[in-house]
Amino acid sequence: MKQFRTFLIAVSFIVGGIAFANAQNSKVAHIATQELIESMPGYQSAMSQLEKLQNTYRSDIDDLLKEAQNKNKKYQAEATQKTEEENAERARELQATQQKIMQYRQTAQEDLQKKETDLLRPVYEKARTAIQKVARDKGYDYVLDSTTGTGVILADGYNLLPDVKKELGIQ
Repeated sequence: MKQFRTFLIAVSFIVGGIAFANAQNSKVAHIATQELIESMPGYQSAMSQLEKLQNTYRSDIDDLLKEAQNKNKKYQAEATQKTEEENAERARELQATQQKIMQYRQTAQEDLQKKETDLLRPVYEKARTAIQKVARDKGYDYVLDSTTGTGVILADGYNLLPDVKKELGIQ
């Protein structure tokens, strides 16, 4: 029994030593993925499309708000000449209009988020593929994202950004 225990301890040391040796041979690089993505032409194009769509929605909402405000002013000016029932109906109408505007705003926001996802997915995928290719070609086992705020405190290792930009044909 004592020999078996000694054998298990020896095997544990050997396995631990191999794992430690493998960890020492791991190569780690870093890349600021946000900087890479923002420098890609597809990103610029997607952001331009999103900005145009956002401006369209903003213009539509502003027009709807202006129309509702004008109607409100008109109803307030005529309120003294109308009956209580007519004024109550007009108030319900204005409230329904406000709800429609809020619903349109929410739908527009959801549409913008969906469009952003659809437009940026290929950009992110292309960046990910290029990072993986360059990392494998250079023999790196791990690539950390060194974008500010991602948790990497120190990034003195090899920076893949120039190599990945070269791979993507970005200056």
